[in-house]
Amino acid sequence: MKIIREEHKIEAFNMQELLGVLAIIGILLLLALPNLMPRIAKTKALEAQLQLKYIHNTQTTYRYLYSKYSADMYELDFEPPKTTKENGTSNYSYEIVSASGTSFIARATAINDFDGDGVFNVWEMDESGIAKEKVKD
Repeated sequence: MKIIREEHKIEAFNMQELLGVLAIIGILLLLALPNLMPRIAKTKALEAQLQLKYIHNTQTTYRYLYSKYSADMYELDFEPPKTTKENGTSNYSYEIVSASGTSFIARATAINDFDGDGVFNVWEMDESGIAKEKVKD
């Protein structure tokens, strides 16, 4: 008695073809990355602008209640988000630089250099509610 085995061939890619495709994807990524860096930095700056706007809103509420601005973020019920260095998601650290009865300045300083040039992005907002980029990354 003779046993006949049917062999089924499965079409697949070999290792050289896969490595070739990965090399092409890597080259395309290296070509596209410098063009994407400004957009990445701009997107990350939105975080700072949104958090500063939140600080502005809480400062305004605090001023309505106490007739002055606060220099303490915890009085404003603002807990700064954990930074990426603290295993969080925030790319900025936040502080209130100055506060008085009629004005305040809040600052967001990047903790990461987004484009690798050694300059860290800094945003500020005062009682007018307009975010201003003080140091461009």
